[in-house]
Amino acid sequence: MDPLKLLFTILLSGFLFNEVSGLECYVCTNQSNNVEKCLNTIKTCEQGEDTCLTEIRWGSTPYWSEGAPKQYYVSKRCSTKSECAATRKRYMPYCTHIWYEDWTCSECCRGDRCNYYIINGSSHSQSNVLLAIGLFIFGCTIAMA
Repeated sequence: MDPLKLLFTILLSGFLFNEVSGLECYVCTNQSNNVEKCLNTIKTCEQGEDTCLTEIRWGSTPYWSEGAPKQYYVSKRCSTKSECAATRKRYMPYCTHIWYEDWTCSECCRGDRCNYYIINGSSHSQSNVLLAIGLFIFGCTIAMA
């Protein structure tokens, strides 16, 4: 077999296996920051969960009292694309980052472990699409040769 065709086959099968084997997301609930559990706990998502969802809240402790200190609460989990979109729609109007107000922000991303960082504005789904297009063009080039 031609070495270029073999390389193409290996790359394509790895890409397809990644899509079929199940999405992996970082998971944690109400952690005070994006370290330890939020960066060390990984879950293979259930069938149908095709998106990683990250939520970050800034606010007072659960039992609020006047002058109570505010802190971050980071949560990460597997989600469906529609659930994630609904969460973003619900929270993003209140995503102000104003230190003296309580606020909540959320982010959706698609791609294994794409929710490593919190509220980073990027998505690995774009890189997966670019990889697929690149592999397709590469395959067509080999087929024509």
